Amino acid sequence: MKFPFVLVFAFILPLIRAQVPHWGPCPEPSVQPAFTLRQFMGRWFEIAKLPAQFEKGRCIETNFTMRTDKSIRVVSSEILKGELKKIEGTGVVEDMKNPAKLGISYSYVLPYSPYWILSTDYVNTALVYSCTDVLRLFHVDFAWILARTRSLPAATLEKARETFAKNNIDVSRMIPSRQQGCGKE
Repeated sequence: MKFPFVLVFAFILPLIRAQVPHWGPCPEPSVQPAFTLRQFMGRWFEIAKLPAQFEKGRCIETNFTMRTDKSIRVVSSEILKGELKKIEGTGVVEDMKNPAKLGISYSYVLPYSPYWILSTDYVNTALVYSCTDVLRLFHVDFAWILARTRSLPAATLEKARETFAKNNIDVSRMIPSRQQGCGKE
């Protein structure tokens, strides 16, 4: 029985190399109470993140817009090697009783990944968390501090980190995102 586990681990390891793996299942953080999806829509800049294999550039931002079918158009962009790269995905509210728990997919063949809004004031900042369990043996998580502007005061960033910590989310490896030299707002 060791062979299938080794095979699964060998397949997953390259996918999580830049991520932050932790033993055990995903934590269950509290999400934004009374979340209003329409107020969350719009342009968000990535201020800080846990390392992510799929984000390598600078000037990372995501724009959320409602579609007529109640799904969300998600357009993420970054500047990588001097070139603007964009990817479009779809977001959904997975449980209408808990609208701060979104699911986002950038492919028709991949399932929706969790995209949980832990906290937002809608006009300045948002704290987002995503986690995937691997056989309940370990989990890989992602965390982002987002803002409506390309920078935030240090005190705001510290408060955001405290919010993650209160929810048992280890952000000790969180790194600042590069939002300089991005061109026109």
